[in-house]
Amino acid sequence: MIRYALKCAEGHGFESWFQSADAYDTLRGRSLVECPHCGDTEISKAMMAPPVRPGRAAKAAPEAPVPAAPPDPKAQAIAKLKAEIEAKSDYVGMSFAKEARAIHEGEAPERAIYGEAKPEEAKKLLEDGVPVAPLPFIPKSRTN
Repeated sequence: MIRYALKCAEGHGFESWFQSADAYDTLRGRSLVECPHCGDTEISKAMMAPPVRPGRAAKAAPEAPVPAAPPDPKAQAIAKLKAEIEAKSDYVGMSFAKEARAIHEGEAPERAIYGEAKPEEAKKLLEDGVPVAPLPFIPKSRTN
């Protein structure tokens, strides 16, 4: 396993683990690595310093307390939206396009759902008048 510090084209920084360097390259090449903040798939490696322990003879300097970052109102609003959607909707995973179409056409019981769809599937749903919208977060199934 390998951990990379990554950043998106919008400048958001985040870390992620990969099975190998080749696995990262393959996933990035297929646009499957995305920013957890904005969903951007234009990802690059960021500068990363490995953790280094002091030598046995060296004494660790006392760490200065790090002030807590102020809460981000946008992040709090997205977290609240995510919790509400997950509580009131059924997660259908990669079957989202199929389920949304079945509900729209009356072939499945009407209910709130959320899941994942390929861009071309989502575009086809919109073209066919199926009311869908992208969500500003990644479903739990795709997070570590």
